[in-house]
Amino acid sequence: MLRRHHRERRLSGVSTLIAGHGGVHDEFCIGEADIESGEKLRPDHIHRAFSNTKLITAVMTLMLVDEGRLALDDPVKQWLPGFASTRVLRRGATALDETEPLSRDITVRHLLTHTAGLSHGVFDPGTPIYEAYGASGVRRPDCSTTMIAERLPRLPLLYQPGEGWEYSMAPDVLARLVEILTGQRYIEALQQRLFGPLGMVDTGYVLRPDQVPRLAALYAGHFADPNQPGLERRDDLPWPGTFLTPVARQAGASGLFTTQSDMLALLSRLLPGRGGPLVDATLREMCRDQLPPHLCVQFLDGGPMPALGFGLAGAVTRRPSGVQPNTPIGEMQWGGLAGTHWALSPATDHVLILMTQRYMGFWNPFWFEWKAAAYAAAAD
Repeated sequence: MLRRHHRERRLSGVSTLIAGHGGVHDEFCIGEADIESGEKLRPDHIHRAFSNTKLITAVMTLMLVDEGRLALDDPVKQWLPGFASTRVLRRGATALDETEPLSRDITVRHLLTHTAGLSHGVFDPGTPIYEAYGASGVRRPDCSTTMIAERLPRLPLLYQPGEGWEYSMAPDVLARLVEILTGQRYIEALQQRLFGPLGMVDTGYVLRPDQVPRLAALYAGHFADPNQPGLERRDDLPWPGTFLTPVARQAGASGLFTTQSDMLALLSRLLPGRGGPLVDATLREMCRDQLPPHLCVQFLDGGPMPALGFGLAGAVTRRPSGVQPNTPIGEMQWGGLAGTHWALSPATDHVLILMTQRYMGFWNPFWFEWKAAAYAAAAD
């Protein structure tokens, strides 16, 4: 299946890995890291993590929960007072000034589960909140974590905390909480507490000179129809010089680069009993569907996905569906816009990792097709 997607030029190259309690069960790598030069993709190539940064931010936050530095249901205003006076858009609002006061505080759990009422300012073009996020500069490379946490409270929430699900910049707020609680810049906290101990030597925001040759090129496919063949080189996303030149923005929702082996070093320790960075009780809570039954993962272009709830770090499978016919109940998974994906299945003890460089690659059909084939093979 992956060979077909590569042959028909939906993927430049792709590397996959399936692991379990007994170690790595399957590895596969095909295609090019750079089509123009003909450089073959290797498992050690560096990839743009995009939203897989959110997984790392969730783990970092939960490590501080384990240490007793904060609790999941602590109000965020305890550290970021601006969120005490944040306003909320009234139901049916068509303008940013049609707001009401908060009915409850935003908590750490709301931020982890994307139920705080924040937006991402990306997936809802044409709406007032999309325009407001753009005008605020919160997505610009010169906007630091401190600046993001100062500007977001001034923008209205989409709904009262806990009353909806909206993919958002909430992990950027969590990154600022980490800085406040540790007294370190976010990357310093990650290096000292997570990347260093787990041996994640190729994950960061700015490439060292010796890492630059291993950065895979980025290609964009057809946006409206992901099954259309054809790729266009887009190394300038999300902005020119990404990963090469330091910028103020080193945030929690996006921006990291990583490798397959670094993702394995983290994910293989995120199942109970692995002795990883989190205690088992926290791991079980991380993988538990945190949403009430009437809420689910949803995006503006795809609508509600009632078979998917959300844990503290990714989507949780509630039941089989058309795109996930054989996914184990309780599997947690997510991905990034450049096509890097991961899945954890506590029920079957599997870790699945797929690394490619295709934009838009998040939940592209190739991910679900490969995942279905992987679980089918594991069941045989």
